[in-house]
Amino acid sequence: MKKRVRFAPSPTGPFHIGSARVALFNYLFAKKNKGDFILRIEDTDKTRSKREYELDIIRSIKWLNINYDEGVTEESEKGSYGPYRQSERGEIYKKYLQKLLQEDKAYPCFCSAEELEKERKKQLERGEAPRYSGKCAQKKNEKKGDFVIRFRSPKEESTTFNDLIRGKVSFDNNEIGDFVIGKSDFSALYNFVVVIDDHEMEISHVIRGEDHISNTPRQILIQKALGINTPYYAHLPLILGPDKSKLSKRHAAVSVQEYKEMGYLPEAMINFISFLGWNPGGEREIYSLEEIIEEFKLEKCKKSGAVFNIDKLDSINGYYIRQKDDNELAEMCVPFLTESGFLEQKEGKYFNSQGKQFSLEDIAKTVSICKERMKNLSEITKLADYFFAPVDYDKEMLRWKNMSDEEIYDSLKRGEEAVLEIDKWDMESIEKTLIERAGSDKGSFLWPFRVALSGKKASAGPFEISWVLGRDEVLKRLRKAKKKL
Repeated sequence: MKKRVRFAPSPTGPFHIGSARVALFNYLFAKKNKGDFILRIEDTDKTRSKREYELDIIRSIKWLNINYDEGVTEESEKGSYGPYRQSERGEIYKKYLQKLLQEDKAYPCFCSAEELEKERKKQLERGEAPRYSGKCAQKKNEKKGDFVIRFRSPKEESTTFNDLIRGKVSFDNNEIGDFVIGKSDFSALYNFVVVIDDHEMEISHVIRGEDHISNTPRQILIQKALGINTPYYAHLPLILGPDKSKLSKRHAAVSVQEYKEMGYLPEAMINFISFLGWNPGGEREIYSLEEIIEEFKLEKCKKSGAVFNIDKLDSINGYYIRQKDDNELAEMCVPFLTESGFLEQKEGKYFNSQGKQFSLEDIAKTVSICKERMKNLSEITKLADYFFAPVDYDKEMLRWKNMSDEEIYDSLKRGEEAVLEIDKWDMESIEKTLIERAGSDKGSFLWPFRVALSGKKASAGPFEISWVLGRDEVLKRLRKAKKKL
């Protein structure tokens, strides 16, 4: 049987890291085994499901380069097992619900919400796990009006399955109770529709989060009642915050789009997410998507929770940033520079707030000396702001140790003279001339020089900044610093 897996998110909120990890692991398994990967939208919750969230899912998956073979797309859908939205599969579910009712494997239940709540409280008082008592199961109910359809769960034995990550998992059938699978209008509920969709779409392996483990025995019982195959199951560990609680907003950004907007690269996100609950072995941490596919095995997934470490993500993202060509990286940084107001694009050209024009080559030079310190693309705005905007600072920043104002002024004047001496404006010539002029006390010469150019205590080096700014701008900033004194 061909291996077919599915990622089946609900469009009820932004596409988050946990969902991205489930999608990625399904994709890796499919590609590793030359199988098919399907995107199915579970939108039975009509109140909370929204088109905007569905589009967020599709676009985030596309941005991450997790390409699926079948399923919902922005425009329509692709594949021959559709429709791929549960909201469009109602007649399919109705057929199977009617089958279970006709075979007396399910029954209508007219119990009110008040009756069920009263029953639940009594069970809790007796120290029992809440479950439906089955009062409507043994009689032909002639009532009319709204009802729910309950599945007849066996009361003896247990339901056991072999989880491909966790091994043997068993549930006491008596603890499950007769659970609801549909409503009086034959609209079906989650555990039922999942079973039908997996069967109709010939899903061979279900890879999902461990929060679905308790759903698995219910789904297996429905499969047995319908006489259909049970797929293999694999439940991934939860993603945890540094404090070992479930990952949430207080730990880090959760949605994939937030990471995109902060300037994380898709290849870095894939590399990082793949190691949340999986490890090929060894100390190596940098893997391309192709290499991850080659190494991927479900057996190497961990049972324990995977800790989300933002420092590791920053490290991996910084690595991928440094691998980028300067021109390509400049193009990627431009949106952050324009959004923050440092640049404005007009007719394909870039200008700062003072009307000075910058070419893409100028921006690439700037990026080239900042990228070693960048952890994400958005950091270009704080690492390179002084290249695109006038600098302002307190004159005390110019002071190296116990230098007097006169000594700082003299140092800046010597820097100005050195700049005028440089024949060829390249990094090598700039560095050589400034080092010679600094003499034995480099700190008292280079510190005021660098601060005059950047207006910062911490920045790129004076040689690199000079190379990017150009001779005229360097002289202008040195003279402005002298005026402060």
